[in-house]
Amino acid sequence: MHWELSEEQKLFTESLADWLRERADTDVLRKWLDSGDSSSFQHAFRADGWAGVGFDEAIGGEGGGVLELALTSRELGRGAAPSSAWLQTAILAPAIAEDPDLIRTSLGGKSLIALATPADRLPGQMTVQCDHGLLTGRIPLVLAAAEATALVVPVRRRDDVGLWLIDTATEGVTITPRHLLDRSRSAADVTLDGVAGRELDMDTAVKLDEIITRAAILVAADALGSAERMLALTVDYSKQRKQFGRPIGAFQAVKHAAAQMLVTVESSTSIVFYAAQSAQDSLPECALHAAVAKAQVTRGVAELADTALTLHGAIGFTWEHDLQLFYKRVKLDRALFGAPAVWNERIAAALPLLPAAI
Repeated sequence: MHWELSEEQKLFTESLADWLRERADTDVLRKWLDSGDSSSFQHAFRADGWAGVGFDEAIGGEGGGVLELALTSRELGRGAAPSSAWLQTAILAPAIAEDPDLIRTSLGGKSLIALATPADRLPGQMTVQCDHGLLTGRIPLVLAAAEATALVVPVRRRDDVGLWLIDTATEGVTITPRHLLDRSRSAADVTLDGVAGRELDMDTAVKLDEIITRAAILVAADALGSAERMLALTVDYSKQRKQFGRPIGAFQAVKHAAAQMLVTVESSTSIVFYAAQSAQDSLPECALHAAVAKAQVTRGVAELADTALTLHGAIGFTWEHDLQLFYKRVKLDRALFGAPAVWNERIAAALPLLPAAI
């Protein structure tokens, strides 16, 4: 199946791509990564309305749904743009939907609410303890935690999990920044020592499923965008680099490798956008479709990155070359919110053990 975007969706992606090239090309990106401060990008991204795409206009968004969020994530991946804060808002929307003011202030840049879950685990998988309304525990590697003004914290109850909202300025909250190999994303360890908060009144199981589904789709879309960029870089390089007096792109082995990269990109495109549309339409199997996207796309793109690096040779490792930006990004995408094996387990659990009777 080949997925085709509508004319309106194509116009949106082209406009966002142009904006990113103008405001966040790789030279500017390196300055942000060197300084460790991408706040100017976050401010411009919100001020120009891009952060509101995929959110209802009634809460200050620009309209659209999960598919538009996936299109945004793909372009952010294609530009290796700092996106931890945006991703947190996008995946947390179901949990804070009952309080539109929380989303509105986050979209406006007045606050940032982050889900306190480790970057390498399924959302909500790690929990903290609650004793007489006070939260205690440690959650490592929380995306954008150092930028967050509030955290949604999964808390272990007797038989299930609840979600609590805490202010990061509350006494007992300690946030310790961590350095990632992919410097375009930020993370920090969160320690809670008897922290007061309030439990969010919702069907937590349902909301966590929605959060998990969104996380899978948006990370897969980010990996897709990075893959498209790495394919373009590799094709360009294969036309410029010469061996034995010929461009390396003229050799059959390089052609085969590039063709396989293209197959990965094309198949990943259909998988990601089908999963996004499925979630947007609330299809019964949307969680399964999202798990397939996370497992298959991030695994395939991580392998594509290895091929791109092989074809570039040693230059691809250097800080001055753009390839390393996307290589590191997709390697994190593979592990982000769970490695492919974790998502394959979810796929297996969702499928029937026995074939249907004929």
